[in-house]
Amino acid sequence: MADTGSSAGSETGSETGSGTAAGSGGSLPDLAITGSTGQLGGLVARILADAGQRQRLLVRDAARAPELPGADAVVSAYADPVPAKSSLAGVKTLFMVSAAEAEDRLQTHFAFVDAAAAAGVQHIVYTSFFGASADCTFTLGRDHYATEERIRTSGMDYTFLRDNFYLDFLPLMVGDDGVIRGPAGNGVMAAVARGDIARSAAAVLRDPGMHVDRTYHLTGPEDISLERAARLLTEGTGRSISYHHETLAEAYASRASYGAPPWQVDAWVSTYTAIANGELAGPTSDVFELTGREPQGLADFLKEAHRL
Repeated sequence: MADTGSSAGSETGSETGSGTAAGSGGSLPDLAITGSTGQLGGLVARILADAGQRQRLLVRDAARAPELPGADAVVSAYADPVPAKSSLAGVKTLFMVSAAEAEDRLQTHFAFVDAAAAAGVQHIVYTSFFGASADCTFTLGRDHYATEERIRTSGMDYTFLRDNFYLDFLPLMVGDDGVIRGPAGNGVMAAVARGDIARSAAAVLRDPGMHVDRTYHLTGPEDISLERAARLLTEGTGRSISYHHETLAEAYASRASYGAPPWQVDAWVSTYTAIANGELAGPTSDVFELTGREPQGLADFLKEAHRL
């Protein structure tokens, strides 16, 4: 199967449009949430709404914004600085979910960060990637690091949520033949559930002043290899699943049929080589420290998913 969504925290559509608001006629909330029509941002918005927190939902189509108590939908843009700046007027804290994976994603991020600074945003909470650096193996992790640097130099306060690989994505890596294929070798990763990331983000957003200029490394409770993940998926789904270690040449060849551009194939393959290189290993206590609850492991995640 195609490797899709390989980067944690890339779940918002490119926000486009003008900075118009839908909702209450009063003053707009000073907390802005991006990606509320996606999975991570949508979870965060719902958690905040359940806690009674007012929020401004920045979306490309106000009609698609979730209907939540205390939420105002505002049409915005990541790549277009004029509507972006307008939609961010009066915002103190901005939750910025990384944009959908694209060749120009970094330029899109830069435009939005610059617009936020120009609009007077005081604090950005950004969904980054575990181990992000200028030369990390996972190619899209380099974009996350560059975005962090742009935010650091913007003059705004920041909080970075460096998310490990999503547990939620593991079942989607299984091919039609029941095999996970990739050049991950015997490497391990501290994969994390999207729900734990959302709860961590909501905790930061409820009291952002406590998390100024902090970086959190959000992981699951344990390191797992893809071989062990395959065993747990077999137990949790009842389907026979295995892991096959590919060479780099095999990995590129097996993905050639999808017709994806080279940058995207590099991202797919480097997801696995980052695991092989040990760059996604090392569970942390950050989820527990932020939420007061232990993060889910794959076995518990699959049990919960099966109940839903």
